[in-house]
Order: sequence, then C-alpha cells, then structure tokens
Amino acid sequence: MILIAITGASGVTYGVELLKALKDLEIETGLLISDPGKLVLKYELGIDSDDKLEEIKALADYYFEANEIDSSVNSGSFKFDAYVIVPCSMKTLSSIANGYADNAITRVADVALKERRDLVIVPRETPLRTAHIENMLKISKEGGVILPAMPAFYHNPENLEDMTNFIVGKILDVLKIDNDLFKRWNK
Repeated sequence: MILIAITGASGVTYGVELLKALKDLEIETGLLISDPGKLVLKYELGIDSDDKLEEIKALADYYFEANEIDSSVNSGSFKFDAYVIVPCSMKTLSSIANGYADNAITRVADVALKERRDLVIVPRETPLRTAHIENMLKISKEGGVILPAMPAFYHNPENLEDMTNFIVGKILDVLKIDNDLFKRWNK
C-alpha cells in the first residue's frame, strides 16, 4: 500500500493526479488530507462541496482523517510500503523534520522514518529560506526523499497536464513503479 497525504501547499493537483495514476496501475492506496489541504483543493481545483471531496477520497482504497491521532494508520504495526506527502507545506515539513507528530499526517511520516519505510516529500514553496532547506536536509539524512515540484522542460511540455505528469512520473520513478507519464531525456 502507498499512502498519500495532501497538505495545505499549492500544487494539490500533484496529489490528485498521483492518486489517479496509482488507481490506473491498480496499486492499493490510502489517503490523508489536512484541513488546509481541503482549502487548497477548493481554491485550485474547485473542490467546493462534500460530494466533490468524496470523489477525491474515492480515488483511494482507504481514507484516514488527518486529525485522528488514534487511527490505525498512526501505528508502526500498520503495514504500508511507502508514504508520499504531495504537496508538502513548510509547516508539515518542519513538523516531520523536528519530530513533532501532532496529527496523522506527521505521525505517519514519523513512523515511515523510524521503521525505515519509503518516505517521499514533495515540497511546494518558493523561494526557500534557510530553515526550509535545513528541515529538508534533516529528513534526507534520515532516509526521506526530497522531490521538489520542479517541472523540467526538456520533454517540451505542451500544457499543465504535461508539467504535472512530469512530477507525478518522477514520484513513481522514486517508488520504483514503471510509468510512461512523461518523455524521458533524449528519447
């Protein structure tokens, strides 16, 4: 199972498109969305009703409330293969880097690091201040992968979907999941 969290940073489309790609690949997923993430879904994708939010939740096999600290997903005994936080806000990044697991999103990241499971963080902020970079370094030193949402242009993207698919494809690459979401270098 791959767990995905959507937090309150710009770029929620990356999380939604990752869910769709994993569903198409028939890979089991779990989803967590922070309250600020729900606000950004509203602003960026027009997810402004409970019905539309339920459609996003339905892309995953399981949904876990981000504020339920007693949920099964918070335990090291809960089995998952990888955890992707996409997009990852700087608040969430800081909480993870500093061991402040005050909700399910940050607690699952804590579990991933302590259990040595794959953790992929997709920060979406610019410019970065020193504290942001230092927090990314802390997570990287513990085995987490920092995959900034920095689209490339060598594949000649024609639209936003191409640019989004580049990042989603890179996430799948890090998870060692074959995909053809973007044109690879020099092909």
